[in-house]
Amino acid sequence: MISIRKATERGHFDHGWLDTFHTFSFAGYHDPRHVYFRALRVINEDRVAPGRGFGMHPHDNMEIITYILSGELEHRDSLGTGAIIRPGDGQRMSAGTGIVHSEFNPSPTNPVHLLQIWIFPDKDKHDVEPSYEQKTFAEEEKINRWRLIASPTGEDGSVTIHADAKLSVTKLKAGESLPITLGEGRHGWLQMAAGSATLNGLALQQGDGAGISEEKALTLTATEDAEVLLFDLA
Repeated sequence: MISIRKATERGHFDHGWLDTFHTFSFAGYHDPRHVYFRALRVINEDRVAPGRGFGMHPHDNMEIITYILSGELEHRDSLGTGAIIRPGDGQRMSAGTGIVHSEFNPSPTNPVHLLQIWIFPDKDKHDVEPSYEQKTFAEEEKINRWRLIASPTGEDGSVTIHADAKLSVTKLKAGESLPITLGEGRHGWLQMAAGSATLNGLALQQGDGAGISEEKALTLTATEDAEVLLFDLA
C-alpha cells in the first residue's frame, strides 16, 4: 500500500522570518490523520530569512536530523557544540535526557531552505546521554544511487541514531530509476525534497510524501532532476 501525502495538503504557516510546511501535526497545526508515521514524528520544510532563526529551546528523547537543501544553518547547543550545517551534510542531535539548542541563518543576504526531521528513539534508548554528530557526504555518492546518511549502527559511514530507522538520500537525474526494497515487516516514507518523480507509476512533486506499507519492491523514476529522502522504518 502506498499512501500519498500531497504537499498542498500540509500544514502551512508564514511567520515572515519563517515560512514552514508541516507534513505531520506540529505546534499550532494538528491533523489527527497525520500525527506521525511509524517512528517518524516530524518533517518540517522550513525557509528561514537571512539573519533570523530559532533561539535557545529544549528537547528531550528525540532523534533530530537537519537536512539542508540550500543555504547554511548555524547550530549551537548546551553541550558546547557550534557548527555550520550545509547542503551535503548529515547531521543529527540525540536529545536524550535533555538538551537546549539554537538554529540561526548566519547569512545577511540569503535564506536557508531545510528539512527538520524528528524520529522517536527506540523505547530502550530513552534517556540516553545527549550527543551531536555531523558528517559531510560527497555529491557524487548520491547521484543516481541511494546514499545512507543515518542508521542505528553508523554503517557505511552514516551518522548514528538511537532508533530502528535508516535515512537514505538520492539526487536522481531525469529519466533515471532506482529500486526500493523493504525487508519483511518494514515500512517506508519517501519525501520529495526537490523535483518530481513517479513511485510505482504514482506521480510525486516537490514537497509530496509517500507512506509505504506491505510493499517489498518499488521503483522510483525521476521525471525531472529530483532530490529524494527515503526512510526505512520498523
